[in-house]
This record gives sequence, C-alpha cells and structure tokens, in this order.
Amino acid sequence: MERYQIILAYDGTDFLGFQRQGMKNRTVQLVVEDALRTLGWGGESILSAGRTDTGVHASGQVIAVDLAWRHSVQALAQALNARLPQDVAVREVKAVSADFHPRFHAHRRTYQYQIVIDHFPHPLRDRYVWRLDSELDESLLHQAAKHLIGTYDCAAFGSPPKKGGSTMRTIYGAEWKRPTDNAYEFTITANAYLYHMVRRVVFLQVNVARQRLGWENFQQGIDLRVALPGGLAPAKGLCLVNVDYESPRNESIESQ
Repeated sequence: MERYQIILAYDGTDFLGFQRQGMKNRTVQLVVEDALRTLGWGGESILSAGRTDTGVHASGQVIAVDLAWRHSVQALAQALNARLPQDVAVREVKAVSADFHPRFHAHRRTYQYQIVIDHFPHPLRDRYVWRLDSELDESLLHQAAKHLIGTYDCAAFGSPPKKGGSTMRTIYGAEWKRPTDNAYEFTITANAYLYHMVRRVVFLQVNVARQRLGWENFQQGIDLRVALPGGLAPAKGLCLVNVDYESPRNESIESQ
C-alpha cells in the first residue's frame, strides 16, 4: 500500500463543486473516487487540498490516496485518465510519505481569475471568464490589489469554512495583469481562504475600478472591517492553479 499525491485539472462547469454530496450529485470527488474503485481502491474518502465551489475550475488541485498499485506512477495516471470523464484529468502522480496530507501540509494556494471586456458573448470562451461590457480603471485595480497583501482579519471577504473559525488570513501576493488588450487576469496567493473569498475580492475590486465603490470605502472595509456591499464575481472565471508545499521563506508581508 502506497500513498500517492495526484494533481488534477478539471472544468468545473458541469460539476456541483469538488466535495462529494451524496451519490447522485455530480462532483469532482465522486467521479474520481468512482475511477479509483475500478483500480481496487477501497477507501472511504480521498484527501484533498481544498474544496472548490460549483462552477469553479482547477489546473492544480491536489489530492492524496492510499492504493495498492504494482505499476509505475505514469501507468497509474494513464489508468485513471482512461476511466475519468473528459472534464477532469490527472496531470501528475507521485508517491509520497504515508503521513502526507494535501490540505494540512499546504503552505500556499494560488488562484487566478479571468475577466474579458467584450460587448458580445463568445461560446468558446465565456464558460471560463467573467465577461464585462466596459473597461476597468487599471490603476485602481493595481491600487486595490496592493492593499490586499498582508496578515489581517479578512472577515470582509467571507466566512470561515467551520462555524466559529478564525478569519485571519495571510495574503502573500495579489496582482492584476493584462494578457491581451481586452483581458484582465487576477492572481492571488494566500495561506488559506475563507468561503467565497476570492470571488468576493474580485467583485469588490471590479466595483472600485468601475467607481461604483469608493476607494476609501474599500480601504475601510479591510482596515476597519466596515461593512462592504454584498456580491460575488461569477464562479466560472475562477481557477485553482497551484498548491505549494514548500515553506514560505524570506517573504516580506506588510500587515494591514
């Protein structure tokens, strides 16, 4: 019996999130466990780095599973991919120590969010982006992202996964880029996230950049935990891209 770390990619459009919800609701966990059972896996539940919401995508989700497998890790990846549906795939497999846990051993998690400015829909693109019909003030986006970095109470951005849990989080990086003239890409790296946190952060920044939310109000929401307008960016623009198991070193974090 060996423990394997598996990196998954999936299109979240037709999944009701990652976490299993009974045996009828289609989730990523359910279809992966079904595939594993055909290879002799008899566990109760796979371990995962986190739970993505309905409609959220991933290119770097990490799971771990104990399996009696007599072949190579490449053969395991191929065997699983042959049994998985087209919207989820194994990207990498490696053997790890028996005590490895993809959630509790993770130090940082990185998400990306995609926005496109376009007056017209595009069926080959729009399931992966938030389409807006007007430009954003890029300088305000950069200003807002910079203010997110630090260790502080992030209650303005969401609720803890467990009732009564801490809302303190460390955001190591937050940055907007322009991959093309009509696109914006937001990347955020943190030690952990609150429920809906990234989608809320994106929604608020976009409202600042549209001048629907004043910069001072945004600042006060973070610094003084003043109530901010409700709302979330659509799930379809969000992707979990990386889970980092290296301990953060020499990273300068300025607390708010």
